Amino acid sequence: MMIFTTVFGFANSPVAFYQMGYASIFWYVVAAIVFFLPIAMMIAEYGSALPKAEGGIYSWLEAAGSKRVAFIGTFIWMSAWIVWMVSTASKVWIPLSTLISGSDKTQTWSVLGLSATQFVGVLAILWVIFVTITASHGVDKIAKVGTFGGTMVSILTVLFVVISIVIWIGQHGVVLQPIHGASSFFKSPNPKFQTTIATLSFVIYAIFAYGGLESIGTLMDSIKNPKKTFPTAMVISMIVITVLYAVMIFMWGISANWQKVLGGKEVNLGNISYVMMSNAGVVMGHALGLSNGASLAIGSFMSRFTGLGMFFAYVGSFFVMIYSPVKALILGSDSRLWSKKITTLNKHGMPAYAMGIQCVVICLIIFGVAFGGSGAQDFYQILTNMANVTNSMPYLFIAGAFPFFKKRTDLARPFVFFKSKTTTNIVSIFVCLIVAFGIIFTCIAPIMTGDWQTAFWTIFGPVFFGAVAWIYYDVQARRHHLED
Repeated sequence: MMIFTTVFGFANSPVAFYQMGYASIFWYVVAAIVFFLPIAMMIAEYGSALPKAEGGIYSWLEAAGSKRVAFIGTFIWMSAWIVWMVSTASKVWIPLSTLISGSDKTQTWSVLGLSATQFVGVLAILWVIFVTITASHGVDKIAKVGTFGGTMVSILTVLFVVISIVIWIGQHGVVLQPIHGASSFFKSPNPKFQTTIATLSFVIYAIFAYGGLESIGTLMDSIKNPKKTFPTAMVISMIVITVLYAVMIFMWGISANWQKVLGGKEVNLGNISYVMMSNAGVVMGHALGLSNGASLAIGSFMSRFTGLGMFFAYVGSFFVMIYSPVKALILGSDSRLWSKKITTLNKHGMPAYAMGIQCVVICLIIFGVAFGGSGAQDFYQILTNMANVTNSMPYLFIAGAFPFFKKRTDLARPFVFFKSKTTTNIVSIFVCLIVAFGIIFTCIAPIMTGDWQTAFWTIFGPVFFGAVAWIYYDVQARRHHLED
């Protein structure tokens, strides 16, 4: 259940259907086999060999032999959550708008001459400042909000599956997104995903759907009989999550015709979940023979309920992620790399000064993206691409460092999945290539269409944070004479 709630995301399936239609099922299954399983087993080995590691991913990479690589990799991992917060700070207003209005009205918000995108950007900046100040005083009570949000999303998933089955039965097995032979499961109905490069760039979306595993490996010391329990749980989780993703993607096609529901300009990656859940409610009403008014009422309820669940999920996650990665980096790395202000925790046990610096960085990025001149569709596409690419980068470090970690002979290894050196090297290289190609194609795709703004911001995240980490580490290492 812990793996499931960490990895599975309700919003991933409507995003997948919006991007690739039924064809996303194939890529999600491929990602589970070539990414989820090998990375899960690597993390299981890292975690079992270093069960007391306070720094998590930093401790794993450092154990592979390089403090510099550990610092850069962990810094990019932290930056991945920064980019996620940039994206979420803007998207959090969509479920709130949907909860209040019954549909996404953020694209019509305009105050003091600001465009809708700019105004949402300002709200996002104010939100980040509010959360940072509040979280610096402790988040014990806020954790309950996150739990409630997770429960709501679980209920939402079950509700969607039930509604889809009712629609399918009511439509006598007919799906609204027609299936034209095997090609429907390999070719996207989305005109933006027709080329080979664009299709291959979807790999990063599929990988991102299985993200979050790195936060599970540190629990190895709390698991009874981890040698057997943890890998078994990973395999079971992989099968359950993969099947659930595949079933849900197919079920979106039961209630939604891509061209009619998703082809309009008002639909984007920020509001896709609410648009499709509202549509599912309307279609169910019609399938049950209800009046048009009653069907629309069901659709409005579904969009509002989705808004409620997603809003609390966003809020809970945001309050945790605003401090957790920062704290992990500071506690895991050499304290001499940081000034005393950054390493000092306040009376609530929070790195308030470091969180303040993070707050400024997040706000500057939000301002740059929101006032960069893009419309709502491009705005959320940029944020999604940034989040996907930056969140995928740490897996290059985890997989790339794994063969060096395996060479250590001074570590107790209660769990070993990769038995031979050859298997370890082949799997590590293969996973790195899969992630790297996905990142490269995600960056290239907007360039091929002349969308230079999206391309710039997609590449900006990992390159910028990686360069900052490298320069910062080298300067501090020379100053304090740290040996790598």
